[in-house]
Amino acid sequence: MDRAAIPVDAVRGSLLLIVDDVPTNLSVLGQLLRDAGYRVKAATSGPAALRYAVQEPKPALILLDVMMPEMNGYQVLTELRRNPATEDIPVIFLTALDNAQDEERGFQHGAADYIAKPIKPEVVLARVRSQLMAGLAREWLRDKNAALETEVARRMRENELIQTVSIRALAHLAETRDPETGNHILRTQGYVQRLAALLRDHPRFSDTIDDAYIKMLAHSAPLHDIGKVGIPDSVLQKPGRLTDEEWRIMKTHAQLGSAAIELAEHDIDERVEFLALAKEVARWHHERWDGRGYPDGLAADEIPLSARLMSIADVFDALISKRVYKEALPFDQAREIIAAESGRQFDPDVTSAFLSAFAEFVAIAATHRDEH
Repeated sequence: MDRAAIPVDAVRGSLLLIVDDVPTNLSVLGQLLRDAGYRVKAATSGPAALRYAVQEPKPALILLDVMMPEMNGYQVLTELRRNPATEDIPVIFLTALDNAQDEERGFQHGAADYIAKPIKPEVVLARVRSQLMAGLAREWLRDKNAALETEVARRMRENELIQTVSIRALAHLAETRDPETGNHILRTQGYVQRLAALLRDHPRFSDTIDDAYIKMLAHSAPLHDIGKVGIPDSVLQKPGRLTDEEWRIMKTHAQLGSAAIELAEHDIDERVEFLALAKEVARWHHERWDGRGYPDGLAADEIPLSARLMSIADVFDALISKRVYKEALPFDQAREIIAAESGRQFDPDVTSAFLSAFAEFVAIAATHRDEH
């Protein structure tokens, strides 16, 4: 906003605080400012100025004498800047000191301007008007920035909501092929989010896990089984044991899901962090700590952390959920199986964190339980 565009009337009526220990100076300066259309409050000492500065309505500008007994202008300005209620009020120093060092000292203390005595009325009025207009411009910019920040936040929330809905839609599309999985994506999302939070301060994982990582992992988790859309119903929904060939087909869902996400990345020609994690969990959440998993036979820390977290979440949920080929297991039995697979199927440290907060994972499962 151009200060020259602010009309003169915009600053008329502003409240000014003038501070000087000489009553004659206050009288002359006060009359000059009142004649120019300003409201004026006067103080004859630094302590009085500090009291008046916090009273409502607060002054839009302070004209402060430097040389005063008890408390000089520099000390008053220092106290004004220390107080959050007065730190933004502009201050013009009025002083008989007219050398460059004194001016520099004033500006170092935070003065907005510096007027030498004896004052020249036209100079005082011009400097006062300039500071008041600058204040109006700052207020306009603050309001504008606040409005812009609000709009940016709204759009970010909207974009995040669209992203979440799109992810959920894709994940539910995969679930339509395997209807008995029900709220599986909500439960596993909750499991990995909580598990990552439990591990964020662990020495092995603290360099990787932070708030942003946990948020991205939660966003990406619902896509872990997206590749199941490419598995035939005869295999995906078979109630009995799979043949070797059927099992080979079933295992391809990990690669199919990863490949689909990679194609999406290529389509937008830009790296999206949560899609990178989604690709990891889709491809490698069936890998095992001992290297006997699929599709790539990765072992131990070769398996991305995101996939190691999803692995234990996915297996736990599969154990406690009813499927066409099995009944749901009790929580205690599922816990025993998870514990027995520490160091074999699962990362031992991840397993320890899971078991240490097992009741929390049971609560997540209960919150998103399937209705049969």
